Amino acid sequence: MSKQDTINWENGIWVSDREAETDAEILIAGDWAPIRGFSDMTLERPEAVYGDLLPVLRDSDLRIANLECPLSDVGTAVHKSGAVFKGISAHIEGLATVPFDVVTLANNHVFDYGIDAFVETVTQLEKYSIQYTGAGLSITEAEKPIRTRAKGVEVGIVSFSEGEDLTAAAPEKPGVLGWEVDRVIECVSALRQKVHAIIVICHGGVEYIPYPPPYLADALRRVAEAGADLVIGHHPHVPQGVEIHEGVPICYSLGNFVFYQPVDFFYRKIGYLVKAGVGKHGVGRVQLIPYWIGDEGLSLLRNDELKRCLRKLELLSEPLSRKGGVAEAWHGFLKYYGVSGFKAEIASILQRFDEEREKGAAMFRNRLTTLQHRHHLADLMTRIVEGTLDGAPDWAVDMVEEFLTRRIADGFFE
Repeated sequence: MSKQDTINWENGIWVSDREAETDAEILIAGDWAPIRGFSDMTLERPEAVYGDLLPVLRDSDLRIANLECPLSDVGTAVHKSGAVFKGISAHIEGLATVPFDVVTLANNHVFDYGIDAFVETVTQLEKYSIQYTGAGLSITEAEKPIRTRAKGVEVGIVSFSEGEDLTAAAPEKPGVLGWEVDRVIECVSALRQKVHAIIVICHGGVEYIPYPPPYLADALRRVAEAGADLVIGHHPHVPQGVEIHEGVPICYSLGNFVFYQPVDFFYRKIGYLVKAGVGKHGVGRVQLIPYWIGDEGLSLLRNDELKRCLRKLELLSEPLSRKGGVAEAWHGFLKYYGVSGFKAEIASILQRFDEEREKGAAMFRNRLTTLQHRHHLADLMTRIVEGTLDGAPDWAVDMVEEFLTRRIADGFFE
């Protein structure tokens, strides 16, 4: 195994053969939404929410985050499968104070309050000179990548998502750049001769589980093979591992960032930043920077907690590059979820139909149209029909159980 195929898990750093040729540093963060416990703090003390991550963020030449909700004073909540989120226009200061230079918009919440709220959001972004990509008033706008510069290095950024709740854009329909992997690959190919480094950011997968589904891993590997220099994932709201695929780092999920969840599930309180060193020959260095998400904001993990977190990321990463490892990990999730999980999910949807017909319909529709749910349920049923559900490896089942049940009170993992 060559140097560029491995991560040094003592410090969370990967280097390629181009390490000495890096000229600029790009900082990529996960889901940013000034909601719940972080709403007032973002309004009143926007720097405070970042805690001791702020110097790390500012000590970069280009900063990117995923804007996970509209920032608007208008709009009405849409009927959709999951929760709806919205900040207000004044929350833009939380992005500007860092400042973030780029936000990705291809996610399942940016249209939660309709088109007017989306339009106000991008107007605010433009007012503060924050570039954006991944969503628009047509597919032409949604798929348009960003081309920007960092210390003389030309950088291209592409953003896409699964397009949950039928939010994918069409020729004349607003929305996000949805699960059109061939279109993403075309964007990457078109950028390849125009920029020095390409970063592709994907919002997809199954929430809260430790490993990516096979369909998502296959797609992100194809994107890497097409010419991306770095591939970043988010949406699961927990950290997932890293694969070096043909010399290209794929970070499957960064976990939550400025995204407060009022729960005590341990892994929803852990995330990591990605700091990428880039040069005229692409991405030469990547560092993973883990942090804790507390009630009073974010804080870097240090000392023993940092070592334990990096060790956990190493364990999560091990099956990703091993032949059959992703399929085994997915099988572990299917077994843990099982028949009882399926029955409980269906019962929940039927109950919603009785209580709020539109909500119940949106939930069921999403199970039919969104890849994460379709693959989950179809693969589960296939395992049941074939009688192979119980054959999942213990390590995969155990890791899924840990991610879905570990509480803050249980303390930091060993």
